Amino acid sequence: MRRITSATAADLFDVATTRRIEQTAAATLGPHVLMQRAGLAVARLVMAKAPHARLVWIACGPGNNGGDGFEAAAQLKLRGFNVVVTRIGDEHRLPADARASLQRAKDASVVFRDAPPDSPDLVIDALLGIGASRPVQGQMAEWLERLYRGDAPVIAVDTPSGLDVEHGTTATDLSRAASDARRPGRTCLSLLALKPGLFTAQGRDAAGEVWFDDLGIAPVGEAPTARLCGLPAAFTRPHASHKGSYGDVAVVGGAPGMGGAALLAASAALSGGAGRVFLCLLDSTLAALDPVRPELMFRRPDSLDLGEHTVVCGCGGGSAVAALLPRVLARSRALVLDADALNAVAKDAALRDLLAARGRRGQPTVLTPHPLEAARLLETDAADIQNDRLAAARRLVAMFGATVILKGSGTLIAAPDRVPAINLTGNARLATAGTGDVLAGMVGSALAAAQTHGQSAFDAAVAAVWRHGHLADTWPNGRPLTAGALALA
Repeated sequence: MRRITSATAADLFDVATTRRIEQTAAATLGPHVLMQRAGLAVARLVMAKAPHARLVWIACGPGNNGGDGFEAAAQLKLRGFNVVVTRIGDEHRLPADARASLQRAKDASVVFRDAPPDSPDLVIDALLGIGASRPVQGQMAEWLERLYRGDAPVIAVDTPSGLDVEHGTTATDLSRAASDARRPGRTCLSLLALKPGLFTAQGRDAAGEVWFDDLGIAPVGEAPTARLCGLPAAFTRPHASHKGSYGDVAVVGGAPGMGGAALLAASAALSGGAGRVFLCLLDSTLAALDPVRPELMFRRPDSLDLGEHTVVCGCGGGSAVAALLPRVLARSRALVLDADALNAVAKDAALRDLLAARGRRGQPTVLTPHPLEAARLLETDAADIQNDRLAAARRLVAMFGATVILKGSGTLIAAPDRVPAINLTGNARLATAGTGDVLAGMVGSALAAAQTHGQSAFDAAVAAVWRHGHLADTWPNGRPLTAGALALA
């Protein structure tokens, strides 16, 4: 058993694959073995996190997730815990393994009640497993509300009930109680295989702290749906190097009234280690020297040979950036498209064709949409994107042949012929104006360095996204996190 952190690299599997892993293991091990292992894993986590809990309430559902709860109840009772179990469903309709675990709980003298206890010290959610897709109703909805609105810490068995573990969405308003981020003490013990929905969209709030136990089973021969990207490989700058070793970044943006966005991206590219950074502002009335950042070299947007630069285009670009995009798309050595550049592409079929042509030529290109920008590119709405973030990222990759960073809780990085990555760094302190521009600049500097060191755009994007979030995770308490401060970190 191990705790999942932002440094964890691990494969993630969808429900169908998890079912195959489970069926193969059950056929090899024999009946009831996996459930006994699962129940023991839950009991071990309880003993580690709440060794002094005087009363444990376990809410069990009508399937194998409830069976895991019964087994955990038996294990905890045998170890001296005061356990109360409430269950839903006819015991005669339980799956065979769950019936066996129910009997083991009865034999261990576990207390069963029709209603939850008043003041448990710990609650265990074993109501619904990974296959649940219907809205939660009736008594189960009442218990779910009580589980996740109460004062006691919660441990969810395999998945928080009501969460779609493939997509990170919840089925009903009642089940959204499980994703109320204001409630502390939430833990999920994922069993047998890690699932992507625990780590993106609403899943991160619903799951809280995630632990994983593979129950001694390796997913041999199964392809992952996605991966947790984990800690990026360290990038060492050799002593015998110079500014040309790390590439040039040109930031194109900053239309009238929006120069700050381009300045943030350029500052972040500098902080990210780019050899040189050129700032090409669309607002010609702005100064050509930044006294705070004199390293920034101001140029007219039409004056640079883009074939020698990694271009970050779109930050604060407004509608003016559209006129420059044909040249940017055709000539940039490597390219990061953000914000208004993405919106311009979404509106113009000719620009979409030029972007797709870059992909066919294999030119390194990274798109950095938030859900609404992704929706515009895919001609849908943000809710559709959030309902299946992995599918949306894959669709953008297929459309443009580019590396895609789909921003949000559990940012996704996808690219042609790569298993999508989910990043676990970052927090809600990044939900402030300008932090996306900072990320674009970080991606630009990472992509520029990748061009000179033979690395892929995908790996550069993963490293930049991880660092961007890690800075927020380690931000000093009491110091406001603003985009300007983040760009200089």
